[in-house]
Amino acid sequence: MHRPQKTSKDDYPLEDKAEPEHTAEACSILHAEPRRRDGECSELISEIIDRDNLNRAYKRVKKNKGKPGIDGMTVDKLPLFLAKESRSLVLSIKDGTYEPQPVKRVEIPKPDGSKRKLGIPTVKDRLVQQAILQVIERWINPHFSEHSFGFRPNLSRSRRNRKSKTVLRRGVPIRGRHRYERFDTVNHDKLMYHVEEFIQDPVVLKLIRKFLRSGIMIGEKYEPSEIGTPQGGLCKVGGVISPVLANLFLHYAFDKWIAINHPSNPFARYADDAVIHCKTEEEAKRVLKSLSERMNECKLELHPSKTKIVYCKDADRTEEKHSV
Repeated sequence: MHRPQKTSKDDYPLEDKAEPEHTAEACSILHAEPRRRDGECSELISEIIDRDNLNRAYKRVKKNKGKPGIDGMTVDKLPLFLAKESRSLVLSIKDGTYEPQPVKRVEIPKPDGSKRKLGIPTVKDRLVQQAILQVIERWINPHFSEHSFGFRPNLSRSRRNRKSKTVLRRGVPIRGRHRYERFDTVNHDKLMYHVEEFIQDPVVLKLIRKFLRSGIMIGEKYEPSEIGTPQGGLCKVGGVISPVLANLFLHYAFDKWIAINHPSNPFARYADDAVIHCKTEEEAKRVLKSLSERMNECKLELHPSKTKIVYCKDADRTEEKHSV
């Protein structure tokens, strides 16, 4: 039995913790056990279920708010759930038996009349994903390209745009803007192959694959997710862990590929939005053709209306040219 905490060693107010004041007899998520009795758990899992890491995950989920998933649990109900189920939740993460629920499919209208499909995970799944993300991104993010700016700490779309402007000042007038879609066809084995280059812990890998294969609920109908990433879509809002997986996949599918195959073409990428600079329109067309073939290999495709070849005008380049 544990006494209710009013503050922690880092002076977090209790209302921002995962242990509500009225649950003195609850097994708090703040009291995560770092070791198994029948053997040691891995260092990576120990970091994930560490009390401070789980508290930070809780605070982030609470701050982000968001709609409930298929179980109807709202963010403000999470502390009560943790007061009752925190120990079993921690143990299920430790041994890899945690089972994510299917995401809730919602469709959001887009300006062009089409609809964007999103998957909303349950609040509990968002908590577990956030706890995993906070640990694995420290291992993965440092290896990303310096030209990749999306969903990374201290980087932003404006940094990507400044990078592009610097290239233009150096005299590269043509650029291709590329947007990727159809992330629902991403092969899980290919994605996990790249994840395993950085993460070798079998329990963590098992949990990530479970989130990929958690399935989708469309109304009352369940659909399995044997390919693609239902937890919010690979780059879409919803799945907490999705952005780092998106960056990892495109790091190999795009960033490293273009650096090797088109080293004379500077590029900058923000999540699924990329700019490639070319010296001539003919070169841009060749790069675009090569990129399209590469995306087909990776089971992705370029957005048909948002992928363009454009001429970048400035004080030194005043010709009239049309986008291609």
